[in-house]
Amino acid sequence: MTDSSNRSAPLAEALLGAAQLIAAVLGGRNFDVALTCAALPGPLRAATMDLAYTTLRAFGRGDFLLGLLLERPVKDPAARGLLLAALARLEARPEEAHTTVDQAVTAAARVARGQFKGLVNGVLRNFLRRREELLVLAAADPVARWQHPAWWIARLRQDHPAQWESILAAGNSHPPMCLRVNRRRVTSSVPGQTASQDYLKRLDAAGIAARALDDTAILLEKPLPVERIPGFGGGLCSVQDWGAQAAAGLLDARNGMRVLDACAAPGGKAAHLLETANVDLTALDADAARAGRIADNLQRLGLTAKVTVADARAIDDWWDGRAYDRILADVPCSASGVVRRHPDAKWLRRESDVAGFAATQRTIIDALWRTLAPGGKMLYATCSVFVEENARQVEGFIGRHADARRLPAMRAATCDAQLQDLPDADHDGFYYALLQKD
Repeated sequence: MTDSSNRSAPLAEALLGAAQLIAAVLGGRNFDVALTCAALPGPLRAATMDLAYTTLRAFGRGDFLLGLLLERPVKDPAARGLLLAALARLEARPEEAHTTVDQAVTAAARVARGQFKGLVNGVLRNFLRRREELLVLAAADPVARWQHPAWWIARLRQDHPAQWESILAAGNSHPPMCLRVNRRRVTSSVPGQTASQDYLKRLDAAGIAARALDDTAILLEKPLPVERIPGFGGGLCSVQDWGAQAAAGLLDARNGMRVLDACAAPGGKAAHLLETANVDLTALDADAARAGRIADNLQRLGLTAKVTVADARAIDDWWDGRAYDRILADVPCSASGVVRRHPDAKWLRRESDVAGFAATQRTIIDALWRTLAPGGKMLYATCSVFVEENARQVEGFIGRHADARRLPAMRAATCDAQLQDLPDADHDGFYYALLQKD
């Protein structure tokens, strides 16, 4: 948790707001929807989000600890959420234990007419007294230790036997913030200097520490509100994870090509394609509200594309019959590679959902293949680390389509039949496979 968030809003208010968001998620609601409905003012919103995200990342641990600290489960959702948020803060800020307990009790006065004030005070003080004992027990429980559901842990151990621990650790970390410099608006007058090197000077002048990852990708030392990023509103850059930025280069779209970005919202990859080459691009998404974000992002960046609201699977509803040279099939998935950005997903997902996503992915790419020109390329992409949605999906596709073959995924010094980026300190987890139509 960041120091600034708790200086800018009263801690009791932030704990109460976080408790309500956590209760909504544990009741089955999407975090972003719950946050929008909460309509919190700026400073309180930032502090509340920070507490809620931290709590949800560590929910497996907090839920385990509550089970040891309570004689019987707390049925009131907001009271339970408050206890979870306070426990998460006690672990993250042990030096502020007195303040956390005091402010949690203050917040409890506004939950269920204050009937849980004594319980909140007693549970939190009991945790502080038994802290070492309880943490030893938590370390011996897989869900409490790794802070992911048991089925998720088992699947990663099977899919990535050498890396499963690092993937889980990354899923519990704070995500990095990466920028993509708009090379159409940031050009250097210095020979041999890249767009990222030029833009780094602007960041340095603004006192923002960062480093270049490649010609257009820049990793910030610390996440910042976009309002503080030089030229963001004027389209000089976008926020996009470095792993997601790989898509444009792998697809190899060139000037004059007809390109489809299916499932395109919020438009980051579509914009990157347009920044890379002069293409005739259609950005497709089934959600009208999310499609609106594509148009907004393109306008900010000074880019133009045809934005269409339609289900990619129902090609008769949107395809004009003219084949595409390139297709980006960035399909819906479990989002297991970006779970640190969406920690509610860990606890809302069920193992059966993975098979459901795989079935949707299969129907989308089978439909899109009909719209690809002979000799054209389709890039299959997910933000998942589960094999069922990735390598197994592509193998099944090739088995169903005799005119499909997998091309090497070329990136920098890497040349693989498929590219599985696992989450680390620099980027999230993404999967790519490049397919050509014979």
